[in-house]
Amino acid sequence: MENLAVIIKPLLTEKSNLLREGKSKKYAFRVDARANKFQIRQAVEALFNVKTTNCHIINVIGKKKSLGMRGGRRTPGTTSAWKKAYVTLVADQKIEKFEGV
Repeated sequence: MENLAVIIKPLLTEKSNLLREGKSKKYAFRVDARANKFQIRQAVEALFNVKTTNCHIINVIGKKKSLGMRGGRRTPGTTSAWKKAYVTLVADQKIEKFEGV
C-alpha cells in the first residue's frame, strides 16, 4: 500500500490539538481501514520526514442515524465506520504543516 493511500487526512479537533501541543507530541490521522501500525508509521515518516516512536489505532464504529423520510416514516441507517491513528513523534521533532493551524 502506498504512503498516500494509507493516510487519508489529519484530524484537527480540540482533543488532537491538545495532544499535539502537549508533552507527548501525538498527531491524529484518519487512515485506511486495511492499514496496520507498521504501514502507518512508515507513511508518516516518509510523508513528513520525522521519526516516530509509537502508534495507536482505534476502530471508530459507525453511529446509528435516522435517514430521510420514506413512505411517511424515517428509515434507520448508520454512518460509515473508519479507523483513527494516534502517532507519537520523537521528543524534539514536530510536523511543521500542523503548527499554527
